[in-house]
Amino acid sequence: MASLLTNTSAMNALSTMRGVNNSMQETQDRISTGLKVRSGKDNAAYFSISKTMGGDSGMFKSIDEGLTLTKNSVATARVGAENVEDLTRQFSERVAFAQSDAVDRGEVQKELDELSARVQTTIDQSTFNGNDLVSGPASTQTVVTGVSRAGGSFGTTSITFDSVNLSAIQSTLSNINVNTAGSLDAALTSAEGALDSAIDAATSLGVAEKSVDTQKDFLKSLTDTLDTGIGAMVDADMEEEAARSQSLQVQQQLATQSLSMANQQPQSLMSLFR
Repeated sequence: MASLLTNTSAMNALSTMRGVNNSMQETQDRISTGLKVRSGKDNAAYFSISKTMGGDSGMFKSIDEGLTLTKNSVATARVGAENVEDLTRQFSERVAFAQSDAVDRGEVQKELDELSARVQTTIDQSTFNGNDLVSGPASTQTVVTGVSRAGGSFGTTSITFDSVNLSAIQSTLSNINVNTAGSLDAALTSAEGALDSAIDAATSLGVAEKSVDTQKDFLKSLTDTLDTGIGAMVDADMEEEAARSQSLQVQQQLATQSLSMANQQPQSLMSLFR
């Protein structure tokens, strides 16, 4: 039944146009923001997960920055320990040289005193940003390496390593005197003990530095994976959105034509009364 008061065709065409316009607006929003999930309204589950993962990714990146400072501190200490090990090796060799009766032990002692002073200088210089891992009593250092949500609870992960006491090595070297023949064996034993300690210190710091490096590499891979996962959930597929935009533009044109045709129906009815 045709009616002047109720144009069902126009109402249907208008409803279709509203739907197309809403879809076009949503597509344009995705294209302009690059996101298909911008709020909980779009997809509550993906929005919640992406925000949690995004927070974790941000924390991992901040922790990685902190690990960079730790790495620099450990690397500086390790270089210092290796230099102390080299100086201590030279010290031991000179003490061994002093074992011969034909040697001027007074001159050798001057060399030893110089080497001992260089060891102290190395210790004094082997700090990074005020972080001293070489001169005090050895102590356990705890470094936060990341966060964990294992078992449904939030917590942090960490690694530990020990600082070293190169000052104790320097103290041993500075008590060593080769001028007294009776103390030569003891001097050599002490020098060899100091060398062993220096080797252990350099090795320990090398292992610690490697651990920090490994964790930093893991954090980079982990944050990249998290960011990729977040993108897969919330980023818009621009190729798909571009194709949808083209399709919706055609639908808009057709809906407009349909509405125009529906609005012409009352005019057709009027012609019946002429």
